[in-house]
Amino acid sequence: MFSTDWCGYCKRLKSQLNEHGIHFREINVEQEMNYASFVEEVNGGNRVVPTLLFSDGVALTNPSVIAVKEKLASL
Repeated sequence: MFSTDWCGYCKRLKSQLNEHGIHFREINVEQEMNYASFVEEVNGGNRVVPTLLFSDGVALTNPSVIAVKEKLASL
């Protein structure tokens, strides 16, 4: 999950993922700037978080926990 410390949507999604036992790696794009360009690339030039990157290369932006569970089930 690409996120920032100040993002309320990120905090909510992290909490929901934890509640559902979904493990993830968090990358703060303000601390690890080399990832910011990827987030911008998959979001039409905008640095939108949370952005999740899955093992098949698909990225979802600000997904619901249901969308994350559905995506994980399809992998």
